[in-house]
Amino acid sequence: MALAEVASLRSEDPFRKVGAAALDWDNRVIATAYNGLAPGFDAPSDFWDDRDGRQKFMLHAEVNLCSLFKRGEAKLVATTTMPCTPCMQTLCAYGIKEIYYREAYHESDAPAIAKVYGIKLEQVGGLAV
Repeated sequence: MALAEVASLRSEDPFRKVGAAALDWDNRVIATAYNGLAPGFDAPSDFWDDRDGRQKFMLHAEVNLCSLFKRGEAKLVATTTMPCTPCMQTLCAYGIKEIYYREAYHESDAPAIAKVYGIKLEQVGGLAV
């Protein structure tokens, strides 16, 4: 979880900073990521003023994380916030078996998705996984 928290500090989003880390089957760190804009996109200075308007352009930490490894390579993901429904679906598609998060996200269907797919989804404190 500490790696996910550190990754969140890199987020460009001044309103919501989310970080994630992935471990492989030998418990080695294989990727860290955060929520932000697509690589190479240089946002105009007023881009951040409209929180609701810019949300559709933000790539979630889990999506950025999954772009850094192949399906089946990661076993565990730690993220600072419970995955939203589409991110949980993405993590399922990548074969993740365990997901740990710090903050609950009550608008997410992640718990139901985890139950159906047999994925361990657990809320933990700030620095331990």
